[in-house]
Amino acid sequence: MKRGVCSADSCWLQHRLSSVLECEQDAPLTADCRYSVRVSPQMANRIVDSARSILNKFIPDIYIYTDHMKGVSSGKSPGFGLSLVAETTTGAFLSAELASNPQGQGAAVLPEDLGQNCAKLLLEEIYRGGCVDSTNQSLGLLLMTLGQQDVSKVLLGPLSPYTIEFLRHLKSFFQIMFKIETKPCGEELKGGDKVLLTCVGVGFSNLSKTLK
Repeated sequence: MKRGVCSADSCWLQHRLSSVLECEQDAPLTADCRYSVRVSPQMANRIVDSARSILNKFIPDIYIYTDHMKGVSSGKSPGFGLSLVAETTTGAFLSAELASNPQGQGAAVLPEDLGQNCAKLLLEEIYRGGCVDSTNQSLGLLLMTLGQQDVSKVLLGPLSPYTIEFLRHLKSFFQIMFKIETKPCGEELKGGDKVLLTCVGVGFSNLSKTLK
């Protein structure tokens, strides 16, 4: 899977998706981004202090970037949030994100509570492990399904309820079934129990892309 930037004028296109083999995991290296919109910049500092109070107990070199917007360019919705991404030494990304409640919707959220809760969510994702976090499990499985008619494998943490329902949808739409193997945690696999999913792609092709 590749990451890229899309704009209205140009976007990365692929004629076929290659098979996926993501079965390794290793120690995480964390990079964070906190953002605030139409509120005091001090809100973002309070978020990072509370998040660091938890994350720095496990790893000291955490890089945190801030993004504060004000004025007309920031829109009309004041608020703040935190996105945490742990990149492992094998190139896998595990993420967690929380944002404050919109004004007038739900109880007010303190920056300190948001930072601590988001840090705990990231630690939970790291404990769950695998090569894809629980939020993006279904996306990885979809790419495997649309890939070439070859074997694809991916190692995931415990499957989320959304992912389990998504597997049923893949069977209904593409008549494809995954081989599911449980991998108990041990010396090689740390954290919670893992799940190894294997399938053969349907060989989907992007017919709108011109062949050269």
